[in-house]
Amino acid sequence: MAVIACFTWIHNIYAAPRKLKKKESLSRAPFQKNNRHGKLKSSQRQENITTLTEEEIRDYFLKMRNFDKPFPTDIILQAKEKALLDSSMAKLTAIQDIVGHGRFYLLSVDEAINVAKRSSIENFSKKEILFLEELFYVDASNYGFMDKKPLNSFTATIPQHNVYKVPGMGNFIYKGLAQKKWAEIQKIIGKDVVLTSGVRGIIKQFYLFLAKAQKHNGNLSLASRSLAPPGYSFHGIGDFDVGQRGFGYRNFTADFTTTSVYKQLSVSGYLSLRYPKDNFLGVRFEPWHVKVHSS
Repeated sequence: MAVIACFTWIHNIYAAPRKLKKKESLSRAPFQKNNRHGKLKSSQRQENITTLTEEEIRDYFLKMRNFDKPFPTDIILQAKEKALLDSSMAKLTAIQDIVGHGRFYLLSVDEAINVAKRSSIENFSKKEILFLEELFYVDASNYGFMDKKPLNSFTATIPQHNVYKVPGMGNFIYKGLAQKKWAEIQKIIGKDVVLTSGVRGIIKQFYLFLAKAQKHNGNLSLASRSLAPPGYSFHGIGDFDVGQRGFGYRNFTADFTTTSVYKQLSVSGYLSLRYPKDNFLGVRFEPWHVKVHSS
């Protein structure tokens, strides 16, 4: 019964396919079936024990193991919202090209808006800003994403004096605990380990999450099974991803578990995963994601 207790929220995402209704905001229409848990923290939701059928549990794990496959109960943007997604992504892509990939990792929402204003990029429209803001503040459990939200401000910033740019990696990590953990991992494994992703600000997480949703027809639920919605990524407060040098995109697949880097991390005790296999957080298995902070 202990396992079943973690699936309270599943009842709410098996009701019916949900799309954004016309003339209604992201924070309203599509989430009515799940709003009885909307104001609770993820831990509180899980305390409300409901007995689930074996079929519901099987269906949940089917989603997690087929994370890139659409399911009937997924939340999908409608045409007007897809248009806003596309126009917002075009601006974010242009901003990344202007400021460079390194700075883009740390960029705040206000800074991104100002870059667009000062450059040849068309300004963000009020509708686009509202679209992004509503996406940020919607309770991600409505997508099926059940982890905590470490960043609660749409305009959160990352002070540059708090981060360290890792030489030759193109990524930043937070000074202090994260930097210490990365240094220890490097000392144990040596040149074979690479930092594949470090600090990510709100804008970078928007870019990754929306790019995934855009690729899959505006499917926000599908995107959330692989990428934390903006504000929910622990990369914003310290977590980082590691990989095997020369392993390429496979560092972000289950194939990473076959590498010497993964095996050495496991043996040395430095492999503290944020999203282990068969987790109850609505997120696929991420063997490359190193947890720095417990909350």
